Amino acid sequence: MSRKFDLVHMLKYVILIVGTCTVLFPLYVVFVNAFKNEEEGSNPFSLPASFLNFDNFANVIDRADIMHAFFNTFLIIMVALIGNIILGTMVAYAVGRIEFRGKKLVIGAFLIATIIPTITTQVVTFSIIQAMGIYNTLYAPILLFVGADVIQIYIYLQFIKNIPYELDESAMIDGASLLRIYRSIILPLLGPATATLIILKTINIYNELYIPFLYMPKQDLVVVSTAIMRFAGNNQAQWTNICAAILIIMIPTVLLYLFLQKYIFSGVTSGAVKG
Repeated sequence: MSRKFDLVHMLKYVILIVGTCTVLFPLYVVFVNAFKNEEEGSNPFSLPASFLNFDNFANVIDRADIMHAFFNTFLIIMVALIGNIILGTMVAYAVGRIEFRGKKLVIGAFLIATIIPTITTQVVTFSIIQAMGIYNTLYAPILLFVGADVIQIYIYLQFIKNIPYELDESAMIDGASLLRIYRSIILPLLGPATATLIILKTINIYNELYIPFLYMPKQDLVVVSTAIMRFAGNNQAQWTNICAAILIIMIPTVLLYLFLQKYIFSGVTSGAVKG
């Protein structure tokens, strides 16, 4: 029995194919150019003479000091994540579990902060960083990345709403303080939300270029995002080396996403589920 032709169904597949090609085409360009020599022509879409040419990768590791960049990046991420988790869980616990005067004002202040363009506060932020004496040090980006933003508070709040308040009451009857309840009950039960936060924050910090470039211009403080800029000048860019650097830098984020993607979807979509 022949199947009836469905134009709408066919159109869906065409749109999916076009969308997939649009997403994968830049990756194709980066991949093929990473294996090219400088003499292989100016066509960025052509295949390289050999996929066994690893000179660009060796050049990136040497000139861009990529291993040092990875070390600085992961150090910033680790310290910033610890601060994010502590501040985020404490703020969400206070807002979601404790009734106090000005609670709505606090939540409103966080929401207002999100609509203020970041670029408008950079002059003041830069002046504060300089006044603190941490300009051109790893402390500058760590301090700027540490903070309880609205997204992580929202994620934590949705998880806290699904934790029965009876657990808090039982602990209070046993004489537990608010800090003890937070440390022994709330924080362990926020594990899935914390896993989601770790993934999202890690990718965000890993891909950040503006903050490291502005606050850490010293060569020894290179991170993965600023390492690529060593192959780009005012008048000319070493395209093949840049592509090789991009492939090396992509490896950790791709692995992180492949192995932990279920936590991203479960953590972000949990806010739509009512407990």
